[in-house]
Amino acid sequence: MEYFKINGGNKLNGSIRLHGAKNSVLPLLAASLLIKGESVIHNCPRLSDVDNTVKILRHLGAEVRREGSTLIVNTACVNKYDIPEVLMREMRSSIIFLGALLSVMKKARLSVPGGCEIGLRPIDLHIKGLRDLGYVIEFKDGNICASGENKGSNDIYLSYPSVGATENLILASVFLKGKTRIINAAREPEICDLCDYLTGAGAKVYGAGSTVIEIEGVNSLHETEHTVIPDRILASTLMCATAVTGGNVRLEGVKLGDLSPVLSAFCETGCKLYAGDRTLTVKAPKRIRSIKSIKTGPYPDFPTDSQAMFSAMLTVANGVSVINETVFENRFRHIRELERFGAEVTIHDRCAVIRGVKTLCGAKASCTDLRGGAAVVIAALAANGVSEINNIYHIDRGYECFETQLSRLGAAVTRIKDEKEKQGNKKTYTESERRVQSA
Repeated sequence: MEYFKINGGNKLNGSIRLHGAKNSVLPLLAASLLIKGESVIHNCPRLSDVDNTVKILRHLGAEVRREGSTLIVNTACVNKYDIPEVLMREMRSSIIFLGALLSVMKKARLSVPGGCEIGLRPIDLHIKGLRDLGYVIEFKDGNICASGENKGSNDIYLSYPSVGATENLILASVFLKGKTRIINAAREPEICDLCDYLTGAGAKVYGAGSTVIEIEGVNSLHETEHTVIPDRILASTLMCATAVTGGNVRLEGVKLGDLSPVLSAFCETGCKLYAGDRTLTVKAPKRIRSIKSIKTGPYPDFPTDSQAMFSAMLTVANGVSVINETVFENRFRHIRELERFGAEVTIHDRCAVIRGVKTLCGAKASCTDLRGGAAVVIAALAANGVSEINNIYHIDRGYECFETQLSRLGAAVTRIKDEKEKQGNKKTYTESERRVQSA
């Protein structure tokens, strides 16, 4: 079992380039099923979630190869419409294959997906929307069974701007006759990236980034090449790590507009932000200030995916901060792990009241989920002494060689693979780390 050993207290300094967005590359890979022939997708990070998505594509009959940070997907031989439980249970976002398979194979059979236990995240919006498009969907023996062919278009209203449901409905509508409108659609940058990929292949999708997305049906999509947008959640994670250590870090390959929901919060802490040509420099004060109130919500509100990292950062802020989580009911599971470092946090339903302390102490803690894992790492970076962070497989789902990225900025982070290496206190590099170092 791998874990991180972190010797806290080092200021993060230097520059680092952002890798592609996890929340973008996964739906892009599912969308590649709609392309006749080859898709060349650049800036694809080496993540376990990406690896699992590739396994699903190969199971369906696609050919996938990696060349550095580029994935080449050829779907000419796709001949299956079912995804077994062993592949679906690894991640919640695998539900995105439902709309893609209905578009291409006119039927689909998937088990209910797995993923981080951060809340119910019901798929009822996906199911209702697809049924409103005319698809037949039933639940049999724990599987989602769907079918439909030559269905007409329709206006679909989402009661909540779900990112996954919006993506599924877009993919399910690309080949439908006439025009389909998704009303109250999600507006996240990852939705725009998906639509850019599809329009680059010949789809007719309009209104991405607004509350109404219109899809005009086409007969087919052609081969295309696309570059995944930079990961805005990775950006906010590194910014929190910089702030909590009093560092000075320049992020490269940034889309500044995508970060707008979090920038004002960093300014409130006293961090200085300097924007350049696709760069953003974060200079932290000696001690950050508290934030009066953060409330998560759908884009362009504060992202729920950044909430855990902010809560970790605010544990050492001067004053009291309040975070109201409105998206997922279980997204404060990491708080109990932060308390192991000496954090003072009170939870009231979906509200966290964080009383900043002057110092945290090294501790043994566990990753509760992907973003909660990043939060405990941030706490360990700020803490005095040595920390051990377990269950880091959660982190590998969304951060490429996270320890390597942090080490390049001056953090003392070591990935240890087993008890023998733990006793010897030796650094062992994984295959993915070696690839990053040789890049």
